[in-house]
Amino acid sequence: MSETFDLCVLGAGSGGLSVAAGAAQLGLSVALLEPGEMGGDCLNSGCVPSKALLAAAKAAHSGAAAAKFGINYAAPTIDFGAVKDHVRGVIDTIAPVDSQERFEGLGCTVIRAAGRFVSRDTAEAGGRQIKARRFVIATGSRASVPPVPGLADTPYFTNETIFGLREAPAHLLIIGGGAIGCEMAQAHRRLGCAVTIVDLGPILPRDDADLVEVVRAALTSDGVTLIERTGIERVEHAGGAVRLVLDGGRVVEGSHLLVAAGRSPTVDGLGLAEAGVDFTRKGIKVDARRRTTNKRIFAIGDCREGPQFTHAAGYEAGIVIQNICFRLPAKANFAALPWVTFTDPELAQVGLTEAAARKAGGDVRVLHWSYAENDRAQAEKRTEGRLKIILVGGKVAGASIVGIGAGDLIQTWSIMMAAKLSLRSLTGIISPYPTYAEVNKRVASSAYTASLFSDRTRKVVRFLKRFG
Repeated sequence: MSETFDLCVLGAGSGGLSVAAGAAQLGLSVALLEPGEMGGDCLNSGCVPSKALLAAAKAAHSGAAAAKFGINYAAPTIDFGAVKDHVRGVIDTIAPVDSQERFEGLGCTVIRAAGRFVSRDTAEAGGRQIKARRFVIATGSRASVPPVPGLADTPYFTNETIFGLREAPAHLLIIGGGAIGCEMAQAHRRLGCAVTIVDLGPILPRDDADLVEVVRAALTSDGVTLIERTGIERVEHAGGAVRLVLDGGRVVEGSHLLVAAGRSPTVDGLGLAEAGVDFTRKGIKVDARRRTTNKRIFAIGDCREGPQFTHAAGYEAGIVIQNICFRLPAKANFAALPWVTFTDPELAQVGLTEAAARKAGGDVRVLHWSYAENDRAQAEKRTEGRLKIILVGGKVAGASIVGIGAGDLIQTWSIMMAAKLSLRSLTGIISPYPTYAEVNKRVASSAYTASLFSDRTRKVVRFLKRFG
């Protein structure tokens, strides 16, 4: 016999939990299927533990950073196991919000088993058959493992396992220079480990190349070895050591290996064919309303084609709630989707980079501003930051920020783009002094500097002087 619900959600990660909580609180009967840990990747092996580890690394680095103020500390003694206890503690503190008990308290039926479609309107999980009026697939993604010879026979970590490592690696080798690779490289280096990143391309390829250079310099200054634009011929493992044999025969040896080569959507084993849901290796195909080719089944987050960010999944959850609960044809729009790499300094982006804007063509104008012109940055000796604001046809089409607090500063530009506000609307606000937030107003104001102090404006002022 089957059980019938208004909504069945496959996956209890960020997106799935948001949909389940919203629908249940709006009075729908909800089945929530999850074979792994509640909270998914973000809570257990992604955003939360990585930021907790980065916070510990920043604390370890604070003594060295104090030297520029004339303050000197002895080198820190790092208890790597205690650091991991801190990471675990942060996860445990947040976990109750995502727990089975909380969602059962909201009225959800939580089934701790993998869901699989057996027809267009029925899924099976843990021996139970679930029929639902609507389904939401939110199964997330998993770490991609490149087909490098020898890798399958070599012990390695991914983001899903690295946080369980309690002994500090003597030399951590990282395959992949994306956000995960760079964040983990800096964190482990500041916690006393030797670190080498190897990438087939440049690090952080989706971000503005000029601003990536600031992050590259910071990683190098910390002591991270970067080997970019270099392929790996094979991986070897012997005598407790890991060796990467690179193009040209160069060998890099380390004690541990982290594979951070991107993410693959979790679509295998879901019975998508039986459900009439089309997908590719990039994920499940969805329309702007996040509906699949079976219009009663939605897909959100990393499992569908599109950007893979926790905040993107959370945003899509709201879109789906509007469609399912209120029957509103809400559509997702990622034109103002921001992302942040939480290195020190942070690197943040929303909309088009300069390169993408120029490739697309049109009337492109780029505004520049430096943290060096910000009094707070001077006081705290954090002047390495920079901003680029991309205007297309006079409208804000993108923003790139590198520097302390970039992840917070980018929010202003997300709002500007989402609300289609003009630069002039930002110049009229009052920013508290001295704050890093002033850089946003200053770069916006720079768009009008030339015209404000032009000969024409001077003539107007001289004319008005005649009237007293």
